[in-house]
Amino acid sequence: MINVSKMYRGLAGQSDSLRYASSKTNRPIVVYNCTFRCNLKCLHCYSASEAAKSADELSTAQAKDLISQIADFGCPVVLFSGGEPLMRGDLFELIAHAGKSNIKAVISTNGTLIDGQAAEKLKEAGVSYVGISIDGPEAFHDKFRAVDGSYQATMQGFNNCRKAGLRTGLRFTITKYNADQIETVFDIAEKAGVRRICFYHLIRMGRAKDIPDQALEPKQTRRAVDTITEKTDRFVSDDLVDEVLTVGNHADGPYIVTRLQQENSPLAAEAVNLLLVNGGNRIGQNIAAVSWDGRVYPDQFWRNYSLGNITEKNFGEIWNNSDDSVLHILRNKNEYRDLRCAKCKWFDLCKGNFRFLGSDSSIENWQNEPACYLTDKEIGITD
Repeated sequence: MINVSKMYRGLAGQSDSLRYASSKTNRPIVVYNCTFRCNLKCLHCYSASEAAKSADELSTAQAKDLISQIADFGCPVVLFSGGEPLMRGDLFELIAHAGKSNIKAVISTNGTLIDGQAAEKLKEAGVSYVGISIDGPEAFHDKFRAVDGSYQATMQGFNNCRKAGLRTGLRFTITKYNADQIETVFDIAEKAGVRRICFYHLIRMGRAKDIPDQALEPKQTRRAVDTITEKTDRFVSDDLVDEVLTVGNHADGPYIVTRLQQENSPLAAEAVNLLLVNGGNRIGQNIAAVSWDGRVYPDQFWRNYSLGNITEKNFGEIWNNSDDSVLHILRNKNEYRDLRCAKCKWFDLCKGNFRFLGSDSSIENWQNEPACYLTDKEIGITD
């Protein structure tokens, strides 16, 4: 996660203490994809969720046990995601259980099911943050989500959260189809009074893998990050935003540092230090995911390799399994990395996006996903 507003404008964010402190531990933030069910059918869905409930979804008792396990392990946050988490009838009970277990609960949702009553129940249950997804203006959003009226329902969800006093942010996944909507997303956030915006780079899993040609080319990615940076600059100047972040492609950090250096910004050195403290890409270290059926993954976007199942083994045992070959690679990036990364002067700031997309975890099948978009000159390769 790259804090663009902090790096580029020096704006302190509400999540900084958690983000930079957690980089020093091996206690991950856990994304709990608590249900496979969803009332929408988004083109970029990494879990390829459908309307039907998965037969092996964890029961309420099992889900509470999972939350207790990760709390006992010392994890600071559980993020309820899906599918659509509000399609799970016991969601409010699970959020409340997280609070009782001294673990912070946040949710990632499409927002369409957050009516006034649901917003109040989320507040009462103790959720600390609600991230709501938008893909662009109304007609585009509804087409992308394959459900007419979803945009209006989502915007009403934002409004209901605000009325309930819930801290709320906007989430946007960048694809080839909607990259030109980034400026519009900032405008939507301004109109809705949303002061935290998080941009996710597409990772080709689920429907994002099944529906081809959604990933951006390097020039398109550069243009997207430039647009995010420039809009962040204006929004910070006009006091319209508290945090703007990008997620999923850690090349964003060195790219913004390069821009700061070219602009002779006094924030360039501080941005380098922030990235070093943050530790670069730490999937399998500071981020983990647990699926609706109890399977544990290195992160929520990487669902083709399971580390184990919490119904068979405690989460802490799974996460601390030093014999797992994938975890070994993820936790020894100086030894295992993309060949181009090995030559990159920014590697300690980024750590690459190393993963494999198929079923074979042999090292020759690993690659940067998403791909690095910096030029050879920018990363210090001159020959």
